[in-house]
Amino acid sequence: MKKYFYFGLPLFIFFSVEVYAQKIQTFSLGQLLKENKIITFDVVPLNDGDKQGVSCSNGVFYLKDVNFSRGTIDVDLRGKDTCFLGIAFHGIDTATYESVYFRPFNFQSADSLRKHHALQYVSYPEYPWERLRKEEPLVYEKATPSLLPGQWFHVRIDIKDDWITVFVNHATEASLKIKSLSSHKNGLLGLWEFGEKNGDFANLIIKTDGK
Repeated sequence: MKKYFYFGLPLFIFFSVEVYAQKIQTFSLGQLLKENKIITFDVVPLNDGDKQGVSCSNGVFYLKDVNFSRGTIDVDLRGKDTCFLGIAFHGIDTATYESVYFRPFNFQSADSLRKHHALQYVSYPEYPWERLRKEEPLVYEKATPSLLPGQWFHVRIDIKDDWITVFVNHATEASLKIKSLSSHKNGLLGLWEFGEKNGDFANLIIKTDGK
């Protein structure tokens, strides 16, 4: 059985669950805020054409009441030069989780090595980027030559069994494919952003595989 979650940000959150028929439930974020069911610190609404989302700064912003194990995560991202942004998953708290994130300031770097530090996988707290870069250089981080800082791009993260595969801008060839380093196979899912500039997120879609 597959479950499909669609999150329209910031106006509404939508998700549907497919069993043999599709059930659609619509939530008002205003009501969720009143009920304290959404994280609010350093998160502001974003309206940029077809990109209806949120802008976040410095933190892991988990979606409450959403548990993710395996499946597909689709999202549109935009980050400035000094921004780090991506998706956290299999989270236990803000110190223990896996993440796939991007460094926009390295997208078009003139330094070929730095360019290969554009896309990163980490598993905190045991496998931060520093350890992975030292022990297995260029295995858990890759270049994304088609991307430009400050512009929207689409990301699809496939998580199945122990494999994590990342596709950028609807490409058929993966930008990154690695085996998970975490012992946690399910947990919280959220937006991830650190840096001097806000990261922008829109059109988040979660498709989960389950029995």
